Amino acid sequence: MSQYKYLFTPIRLGPVRLRNRVVFAAHLTNFAQHNRPSQQLIDYYRERARGGAGLIITEEQSVHVSDFAYEKLIHAYDASVIPDYRRLTDAVKSEGAAVFCQLNHNGLQGFSFFNDEPLWGPSPVGDALFREIPSAADEEQIAQLVEGYARVAAHVREGGFDGVELQASHSSILRQFLSPYSNKREDAYGGTLEGRMKLVVDVLHVVREALGGNLAMGIRLCTDELLDGGLVLSEVVEIARRLDALGVLDFINTSIGTTGKLYMVEGPMSVPAGYQSGHTAAVREAVAVPVIAVGRINDPQMADRLLADGVADLVGVVRGQISDPQWAIKSEHGQAAEIRKCIACNQYCIGLMGLNAPLSCIQNPANGEEGRLGMDSYHPTDNPKRVLVIGGGPAGMEAAIVAAGHGHKVTLYEREQHLGGNVNHIIKTASRSEYGDLIRNKTGELQRHGVELLLGVEMSEASILAEAPGVVILATGQEELPPSHIPGMEGQRVRTPIDILNGTRPEPCHVMIIDDIGFHQATSLVEYLAEGGCRISMITSAFCVGQELGVTLDLELWHQRVAHKALDIYEGHVVLSVEGDPLLLDIYANRQFNLQGVDLIVPVNFGRSRADLFPGLEGRVPELHRVGDALAPKDVGEAILDGHRAARMICGMDMGWQ
Repeated sequence: MSQYKYLFTPIRLGPVRLRNRVVFAAHLTNFAQHNRPSQQLIDYYRERARGGAGLIITEEQSVHVSDFAYEKLIHAYDASVIPDYRRLTDAVKSEGAAVFCQLNHNGLQGFSFFNDEPLWGPSPVGDALFREIPSAADEEQIAQLVEGYARVAAHVREGGFDGVELQASHSSILRQFLSPYSNKREDAYGGTLEGRMKLVVDVLHVVREALGGNLAMGIRLCTDELLDGGLVLSEVVEIARRLDALGVLDFINTSIGTTGKLYMVEGPMSVPAGYQSGHTAAVREAVAVPVIAVGRINDPQMADRLLADGVADLVGVVRGQISDPQWAIKSEHGQAAEIRKCIACNQYCIGLMGLNAPLSCIQNPANGEEGRLGMDSYHPTDNPKRVLVIGGGPAGMEAAIVAAGHGHKVTLYEREQHLGGNVNHIIKTASRSEYGDLIRNKTGELQRHGVELLLGVEMSEASILAEAPGVVILATGQEELPPSHIPGMEGQRVRTPIDILNGTRPEPCHVMIIDDIGFHQATSLVEYLAEGGCRISMITSAFCVGQELGVTLDLELWHQRVAHKALDIYEGHVVLSVEGDPLLLDIYANRQFNLQGVDLIVPVNFGRSRADLFPGLEGRVPELHRVGDALAPKDVGEAILDGHRAARMICGMDMGWQ
């Protein structure tokens, strides 16, 4: 019996009974092929069903040809999608989960490039992210849209789904009609709240009729657009109350924010876990149907508490189940400590979506490769080898875990007294402290797989050869090196980021940070030093500071946190010299000037791989690999992927990524 009193109790959503209250809610994956559900997508959903989720809600499915917001959007309005639906629903239901299909039209939040047609919207009001002005849908187009929802509902029924969810949340024409920000109409579909609700009500009725009585139907509402003049919680609560009174809904899902505030839709690490629960609770209090809570729910104890406190009836755990597909079953069986806990870094789940790349996870390289790298892919090898992993950072830890998981005898050597490599420095900054969960996750996996851990041991070429290993994986990391092309970088004022984070926080002084990466390495250091009272001058050649933080949704929140710090930002600048007062060049104005009174200089740049062991071992051990920073300076996710790939190759697996 589960220790969680509510999380693993069954619940009914209309005619559909769920085995538990864990929902793998709708989110984009970019796994579709030819605008159809692919085997890759099917394997992805089946893995989470196999891992114990009670309900899988698919990513959005387009209900009309006018909606082609991005390249991999599934065209549900085409009846040829039905056989793929059947393969998907059979796969998920065979693992004991229910599966719902999310129906959507992105409206003005789209891109007319793909179908060369104007965007549809309630009014000619653009979106903060997409910045394309739509045409106001006329009555004939609205009728086509309503009919499109009904047609796709019929496809869903034929495809074997248990129900549907209508998206009226962060990217949806239904929300756009509900919102006074985007709906400026003066006809029957605008003006009053009743008018703005008319399209949603029309769609609900036709979808319910098309589904019949055996399928569930729900809606996902944006509880607050966080826009001046947009939907606010009190109005959305009234909308939810009125929709519930129609008697056609079986559940309501929730969300918060829109594309103008994406960092609240998919909150990054600096946003507290469970941050949307207050808005969800307000909706639940107003309606009779079950309500789903979302918003960085990554811990089963928190999830159960939200249910116990009456915040919601079900919990959406998305990034948590991306990081660990067995989140639910581990929680239910008293193994919560073994969950590979999501850290909300947003790098490969949210970030890759923004780059039009397939979804993944820095901690779980099997994402999107479940068919060959999923939970059933670990089979004891017939040829166990003695594997030495040199280095206990993210790459080395992952390599050791995967190799041991295949039955190899693995010893991991780490010269420091602790595992984690450079992640141990990351967690010293307040906004990145949850990276510590990555170390705990990987350490637990190492122990459960029986990897021999030898800490405080620095291996040499001779000591490695003396072990007569079958495989050596070098994960020796990188060393920080100030840029040699800038005169004066050998001076006493120059410190590396790790020097700063490893030592005592500097007394208040003027620190110049030179950012050549554009990610958390520099921006987190700014916060760390500013908290100690330092004045910061941040130099970057990029158009904006922290430019790589945009896709992980950290950029706006970072600017909010440092807005009142003693921080001067020099964008579009390079440092020519740090001899004496640093000499800067404004690369657009072609103007040079000196920065006065700098006490410390911290260059943030990629270092140099520690590859000293490689030449002496090459050709002298049967199998030799370099991974992570030892191969080339990388981010944490790339390093973990390197380690995973090398360990799979030991077993002869072809690691050409699909």
